[in-house]
Amino acid sequence: MTRDDAVAALTGVVDPELGVDIVSLGLVYGVDVDACDVVAVTMTLTTAGCPLHDAIEGGVHRALERAGARSTRVDVVFDPPWTPERMGAPIPA
Repeated sequence: MTRDDAVAALTGVVDPELGVDIVSLGLVYGVDVDACDVVAVTMTLTTAGCPLHDAIEGGVHRALERAGARSTRVDVVFDPPWTPERMGAPIPA
């Protein structure tokens, strides 16, 4: 699995409240894939205490596993906080 494969899989994870995928929203801050196809995602949510945290995180795990990840790790961070200006921002390499 490549980093591009992982990012493509994440575009299928939609924030249920906004109806927009988490990559387009700018919620994904980092994606790393190691040689064993273990994928680590650093991401945020639109607000701390988001009631859909578990649903979105579960969607990330499922999407990556369907795409071929051997295992996944999701780190949800709130620094820097998300703002609407992040929409469409590229994921740092």
